[in-house]
Amino acid sequence: MPDDRTELFRVGVTREVRRPDGGFVFAPFDLCALDVPGIAWEFLPEEARPLTPPLIAPYDGLYHFNAPVTRESLDGVERLMVLARHGVGLDFVDVPACTEHGVAVTITSAGITRPMASAAALLVLALAHRLRERDDALHRGDWDEGRFLPQGTGLRGRTLGVIGYGRIGREVARLLAPWELRVVVTQRTPVHEGSVAYVDLETLLADADFVVVACPLTEETRGLLDARRLALMKPTAFLVNVARGTIVDQDALVDALRNGRLAGAGLDVVDPEPLPAGDALLALPNVVGAPHSLGYTDELLQECVGGACAALLACAAGEVPPEVANPDVLDNPLFVAKLARFTQGGHR
Repeated sequence: MPDDRTELFRVGVTREVRRPDGGFVFAPFDLCALDVPGIAWEFLPEEARPLTPPLIAPYDGLYHFNAPVTRESLDGVERLMVLARHGVGLDFVDVPACTEHGVAVTITSAGITRPMASAAALLVLALAHRLRERDDALHRGDWDEGRFLPQGTGLRGRTLGVIGYGRIGREVARLLAPWELRVVVTQRTPVHEGSVAYVDLETLLADADFVVVACPLTEETRGLLDARRLALMKPTAFLVNVARGTIVDQDALVDALRNGRLAGAGLDVVDPEPLPAGDALLALPNVVGAPHSLGYTDELLQECVGGACAALLACAAGEVPPEVANPDVLDNPLFVAKLARFTQGGHR
């Protein structure tokens, strides 16, 4: 690779964050942090799913939202050194392929953790108070039966089950602590904390009054909550999903909700996204949620934009970026050589 220390650090921005008028969809937050000497950024010239090598080959860094990056996306791509995720989900990025190609993948957990945990807590409370049904009654003008049915569920002494006890799962439990729920959790690695009980998935589903899905989407968790596992839940229980829609068998979920085998669901994610018009899920009165957007607060957007830009700026300065999701890449000679081009001031 030529040692061209005068060239710019070039950043490509995936086009799903570009408005039709050319602006940034997360306005008023923008990419002004990248408007510094030595860095040139632009939206990718076209949208592709997955991204293609010609689209990303000219760039040193990629500001990435949700366009899939596969092994084929990186075929022949030599310059790219950092894929800065706006968020924490890695299910649409081939992380091992990035590592092999010397591309650091960074995440923005500081921006995601509190807003998404707040979203999950909100859905738990909305389901407990039957907000969807109460709101419908208000708009129908039903001040008789609609005021009293269905009856809400008090949280004190109930059981909260958290699937995936990482940053978000822990914050969900912390935020809901004042409601005095018993907390049981399950994840790949057993948890040893006095405030929670670690149980296997089947026990959690059978015991919990509220189940929060907060685990990442992997090959192991895809379809994790299938018809058999959903049938383990109490008919009075509620399911909350703020992770990925494909973790839950949606047809089985609709069937359980429709036939009274589950009391309700709070969903920020569905399968597929977007849902087609007339999807059976949309007709259910005991579903409350949002179109994969419930965590979109100013806090989340500011922290995610700032965090992704910080990763790009670090690499442009020849420094290891924060929150590298594939730390093995730091020992890859390809990544080391790319970073060295901008070390000790590089283009500055």
